[in-house]
Amino acid sequence: MIQEGDRIAVGVSGGKDSLALLVALRQIKNFLPVKFELEAVTLTMGIGEFDLSPVKELCKKIDVNYTIEETLIGKIVFEERQEKNPCSLCANLRRGALHNTAKRLGCNKVALAHHMDDVIETFLLSTFYEGRIHTFSPVTYLDRKGLYLIRPLIYTEEKLVKEFIKGNNITTVHNPCPANGYTKRQYIKDLLWDLKKDNREIKSNIFGAIKRSGIDNW
Repeated sequence: MIQEGDRIAVGVSGGKDSLALLVALRQIKNFLPVKFELEAVTLTMGIGEFDLSPVKELCKKIDVNYTIEETLIGKIVFEERQEKNPCSLCANLRRGALHNTAKRLGCNKVALAHHMDDVIETFLLSTFYEGRIHTFSPVTYLDRKGLYLIRPLIYTEEKLVKEFIKGNNITTVHNPCPANGYTKRQYIKDLLWDLKKDNREIKSNIFGAIKRSGIDNW
């Protein structure tokens, strides 16, 4: 995922996953035998209160350059378009804005904080609602942008991310999205929680199936 001379833009929402990824990559710089640079990038949504001071302080503490890219994505999705199912459009707009910012900063890679639970949930969302066997890959090359997307936390369970954030007293930022907690992804997350009561191995079984599935780059 990381090679000599890489300049990596880390997508930082301010939530636990992205902050854990940022801190982990910064620590890896101390001992990885290849040289690489980091740029932390946050996209504003143009809606809600979004206090990024904890992220600014963290980036200063760990010595990572921090860029805040102002956008109106939230206003477009929720006010102008009034999307009933806003997640897909929002994700597409955010991806485009993040990739453009990464290119402007001279980065050749973008690091995203998707963890193992995200992989499983996306797999089930695609199966249930799109009728296809799919989830995102550990590494993806975007030929139109000339960027690689990497997901270093992809083998890490969400519970370990939570423990890392708590154990290191890292302050997170509240997600201002009005759909937060009311999405199909949240439904799948709750479903998995219920299923795990009867089968404690259900998530590891699904993740194992994904690794053996032949999905691109798995």
